[in-house]
Amino acid sequence: MVNILKKNNRHLIQALGAVVFNGNFKGFVEGTIYTGPTKGICVPVLNCYSCPGALGACPIGSLQAVSGSGGRIGFYVIGLLVLFGITLGRFFCGFLCPFGFIQDLLYKIKTKKFKVRDSIHNKLKYLKYIMLIVFVIALPIIVAMVKGYSDPYFCKYICPAGLIEGAAPFLLKNEYLRSAIGMLFNWKLILAILFVVSSIFIYRPFCKYICPLGAFYGLFNGISFYKLEVDQDKCIKCNKCSKICKMHIEPFKDPNNSECIRCLDCKGVCPTGAIDNKIVWKENKKTVKS
Repeated sequence: MVNILKKNNRHLIQALGAVVFNGNFKGFVEGTIYTGPTKGICVPVLNCYSCPGALGACPIGSLQAVSGSGGRIGFYVIGLLVLFGITLGRFFCGFLCPFGFIQDLLYKIKTKKFKVRDSIHNKLKYLKYIMLIVFVIALPIIVAMVKGYSDPYFCKYICPAGLIEGAAPFLLKNEYLRSAIGMLFNWKLILAILFVVSSIFIYRPFCKYICPLGAFYGLFNGISFYKLEVDQDKCIKCNKCSKICKMHIEPFKDPNNSECIRCLDCKGVCPTGAIDNKIVWKENKKTVKS
């Protein structure tokens, strides 16, 4: 597997992943949601349940659905996420997430790019953990314990994937839905526009600062079986890997930082071949020290 994970292959793999996770093409034509047996299975990426093409369930939406139905904890979903995280970490963000792919495509639009200052980035990056703990887990459980049910707060009020992947295709096919547009849609539309515009100028702003799934997987980057390794005998500290990294990481110092999405840009520019990606069953202290 590792041999095919090259920089030049990444967008192709992302595109194939989007097709696999959203293979119900009939749904886009008819404006319907797939409700077959695979819809009860969580995919390892952020992919809106309401997308006409979605063949599986979004893990973030599933967590909120379980919590909001009675204040329970979705152990099945959490177990799957732990399995995904400990196996590949944020590899899913870099290579398979359709929403990440959308951001990558938007960033390819030719225009001046902006890099958020490290001092600001280092504060904003924790926002996604607040999204995970407060809006995805705590708030639905607390409200459901009091009221008996709860809204999926993150999906309903924050996540732009619902509008871009779900609502937009439905509105194109359903005149009744277009007539029922209200304040919530307008709010989500504003967020979606902000997301689209910011993604043109800033690399993956949703992944860096908002995505609770990325926050969860990031917790496992340092212990996952799939890792980046730096051979300190080969590394010449040229800093090229840090300069090309769009996720504000210094790979030669911390190759398995929680912010790393495994895009392999750093590996591609390393002049000595010091950076490698591999499945690691036992830590090699010589190659991972900083």
